[in-house]
Amino acid sequence: MGEGPAELPATADLLDLDAELPSCSLQFRRFGRHGRFAGPLRTVRCFRDNALVRRVVGEPGAGQVLVVDGCGSLDSALVGDQIAALAVANGWAGLVVNGAIRDSAAIDGLPLGVKALGTNPRKSAKNALGEVDVTVEFGGVRFVPGHWLYSDEDGVVVAASALHASAAGD
Repeated sequence: MGEGPAELPATADLLDLDAELPSCSLQFRRFGRHGRFAGPLRTVRCFRDNALVRRVVGEPGAGQVLVVDGCGSLDSALVGDQIAALAVANGWAGLVVNGAIRDSAAIDGLPLGVKALGTNPRKSAKNALGEVDVTVEFGGVRFVPGHWLYSDEDGVVVAASALHASAAGD
């Protein structure tokens, strides 16, 4: 991993090479300084409770992308500036949140890619309810832990393995 965001392939180029790749139909908003990010994905499924999100980004990220399935709820934020900063400190490439974030101006200053449905300043619960590293599905895409996620200004694409030379060892 270690490649910079500018060195990653565009999602449109990936789909031009393989039209069968799943492309998420949700219209995410972009946050963070990295508009383009990619990496092996991990998942958290939670509903209005971000304790598991904090726990997972507190682990070494090693260039991974965390997909948070908040069931599309915009009632409270699943990621804020503290969780995003923790993700940066632990080497995560990005976060894709099927839900809301908060502290968006602070997150925009971080060297991280973040996609989310929107924002809400309300804090979420901290009960650690949910599941980690399970297959989640939204926007017509199955997000399987260990598969590769590519995200840029145009969207989110998932593949069973890395699709660019530097990650594949070529």
